[in-house]
Amino acid sequence: MKYFSSILLFVTLISCYSVERNCTDFQTGSFYSEISIDGKLYKSDFVRTKDLQIEIYNNKIDSSQVRWINDCEVVFKTINPKSMAEQKDIHLKILTTTDSTYTFEYSYVGETTKQKGIATKIK
Repeated sequence: MKYFSSILLFVTLISCYSVERNCTDFQTGSFYSEISIDGKLYKSDFVRTKDLQIEIYNNKIDSSQVRWINDCEVVFKTINPKSMAEQKDIHLKILTTTDSTYTFEYSYVGETTKQKGIATKIK
């Protein structure tokens, strides 16, 4: 009986925990993003509309078509790729949200290596 009570309490506590994901709040707007890869911090600013994302990184402008798979997952396709790497689509998944930020993971479509980052909504 003691074990049953412990298991019941554990299941009850686990079922009460839910990650907040208000992904639709972050589908459009102006954002600032930070990603750490191998200890190096990469920062960028971007504006996202329903169909387009324009990103400024290292004083370079990059534009991508936006295709939402569901409320929390999107695929970006570079409009004018200048290299083989830019020809690969990027899959991004929003993991958690707050009132002004979201934590995400992304990878090239078809690849297993994923990176994580945080984006802050500016407007």
